[in-house]
Amino acid sequence: MSGFIPHFPDTGVVTVNRVILKPEFDVDDLQERVAMLCENVKTFHSDTGFFGGFVMLNSGLVSNEGSTIGQTVESPLKEREALIVTFWKSFSDHERSHKSPTFQPLFAEVLDLCENGNEEIAYQMLWSGKAYSATEAEAARHAKERFAA
Repeated sequence: MSGFIPHFPDTGVVTVNRVILKPEFDVDDLQERVAMLCENVKTFHSDTGFFGGFVMLNSGLVSNEGSTIGQTVESPLKEREALIVTFWKSFSDHERSHKSPTFQPLFAEVLDLCENGNEEIAYQMLWSGKAYSATEAEAARHAKERFAA
């Protein structure tokens, strides 16, 4: 479970913010404001429950092999939708970070970009992991061949 974010506890919390940019803003605006916010969280909350995080931008690509809702060619939210994902020791640690006086002004600047307001959902991690090395993948395939029913 902790292979993806080192030392992330089984009881940890993952939060997800979905940002849809207003038409008058672009990815550069988002990157600048989120970078300031993330730097603040790392500086002031790395020793109070913050484990790490990442920000993802909608690339516009839609997997026709993995989607069951039609055969879309490109997402209409290409380069307008981003997910901000953070990893915390506990939900209460996360909530305290939002109450920080250094955090609130930076958070407000990110919210100014958002067409959709903001809803931050907290999730419990059920699984995470990284890919096998080439040697591990080969051993796993051999084990499947040998022991799979």
